[in-house]
Amino acid sequence: MREKRNGKRKELKETLQKKPEIPRIYIRKLPLVLLFGLLTSVAVSKSLSIQYIAGGFIIAGILFSIFYRDIIRYKPDYIKNYRMLLLLGLLLIFTVTTGKMFQYFFQKFTIGLGTVPFGTAIYGMPIAAGAILVTLIFDFHTAIIFSFTVSLLTGLWAETPLYPVYAFVGSLVGAFSVMRCKRRSDILRAGIYVSGANILTLTGILLFSGPFNPGYASTAFMYAIASGIVVSAVVSLVLPAIETIFKVTTDITLLELLDLNHPLMKNLMITAPGTYHHSIIVGTLVEAVAEDIGVNPLLARVSAYYHDIGKMKMPEYFVENQTGAVSRHERITPHMSSMILAAHVKDGVEIAREYGLPEPVIEILQQHHGTRLMTYFYEKAKDRGDGEPHEEDYRYHGPKPQSRVAALVMLADAVEAASRVLKDPTPGRIESMVDKIINHIFIDGQLEECELTLRDISMIKKKFTYILTGILHKRIDYPGFDFGEKAEKKEKKEARGRESHGNSDKKPATGGSYRERAPYTGAKKGR
Repeated sequence: MREKRNGKRKELKETLQKKPEIPRIYIRKLPLVLLFGLLTSVAVSKSLSIQYIAGGFIIAGILFSIFYRDIIRYKPDYIKNYRMLLLLGLLLIFTVTTGKMFQYFFQKFTIGLGTVPFGTAIYGMPIAAGAILVTLIFDFHTAIIFSFTVSLLTGLWAETPLYPVYAFVGSLVGAFSVMRCKRRSDILRAGIYVSGANILTLTGILLFSGPFNPGYASTAFMYAIASGIVVSAVVSLVLPAIETIFKVTTDITLLELLDLNHPLMKNLMITAPGTYHHSIIVGTLVEAVAEDIGVNPLLARVSAYYHDIGKMKMPEYFVENQTGAVSRHERITPHMSSMILAAHVKDGVEIAREYGLPEPVIEILQQHHGTRLMTYFYEKAKDRGDGEPHEEDYRYHGPKPQSRVAALVMLADAVEAASRVLKDPTPGRIESMVDKIINHIFIDGQLEECELTLRDISMIKKKFTYILTGILHKRIDYPGFDFGEKAEKKEKKEARGRESHGNSDKKPATGGSYRERAPYTGAKKGR
């Protein structure tokens, strides 16, 4: 026993003394950070001498290291995505270079006027454009650190000691103003806010710096206003190019796709009305829980709206669009049915690319079924007695969800479909159904490649139950209206009459929808 205790103590001591390992991915991306530091040092240097570049590299390296450490701590997903990390570095260099370029242009303009003070041109640099772009493409937190880094870098060539304060305030105001950006025209409003912030900050700097010179101040204010106008122009021109080249999706693009008058949504409503209604409800479910688990609610809702667009090619083979008494699947083999169901994912990807949907939405569309088993048709194939069917033939082709948004859409899609077969949707039954469906997906291993935590899953269950309880609630009867009860009683009376005449040995005509005849058995039917 003593040896065992000593062994445990030794093991604990070694564990405590062991230095934490730095993940290799952070080390591999470090040369890229140093390269950006070198390029930035060249951009901010007053000359191309070794002395200036070396000094700029040291300062830029320190600032970039702080920036990089913050990303590792708070936004590790950006480190894993080489394209996004590259874009962030390029935006840093672009902001500094564009600032110097406009400073040079305004200086030449000042010299041409002759009577305008030369040093005021620096207040026209559109430094805030970088912070606005980072907010729209990344997030506000990253924009704050970005603004801090760029503002200090501008101090390396600005003749005015307090210019970094001017640049930082303008950048923060610009980032704030686009946090809830809903239209591309809102970028113009952001430029106006930047101009206002520039004027206020510049007033404070001029008063703090010594004797107030009205001539110098009026020219500086002119450039401060011009800076906001240039910021709007730069962002409006550069943002579409970044979205195209780097395949990134901003909230502005997502808001445009949320419009139900979008050609693709209108086509879905006409071609597959049941799928359209299903997609709207799935969108409501995912948006309700998205912020709680820390994912983009706009991306989640847009992905939910378009996740089943592949069903437009063969809408009549999906239960929510069937209006006849007999399902199309009754006339074909279970294996053929499974192939039709699986094909809607591939068809959806093709349609999405045809309409130019963003890549993140297409990826979620491709992953929203993962490799789940089409249980209904698999069990139906086993009941045919033609031998044991191969389970892989009745699974979707994947891939499994790679992000929490994709996993959220998968769960909402399955839960909404299952809610349609509840005979008496009481709150207790809805909660039980949600719990079973999500547990089934979890046990099947569909969530093992995304970063969805058990805490996230618990919150998803609670929110889905709450939303579906509100959607599926009962209503009181309308007095004076029978809504078809007489016709139903007549049908029952005729059926009893046929039975009394000896027709009870004949099979009744198949009635009801495919969903009514096929209880949920762990996977979606006809979806």
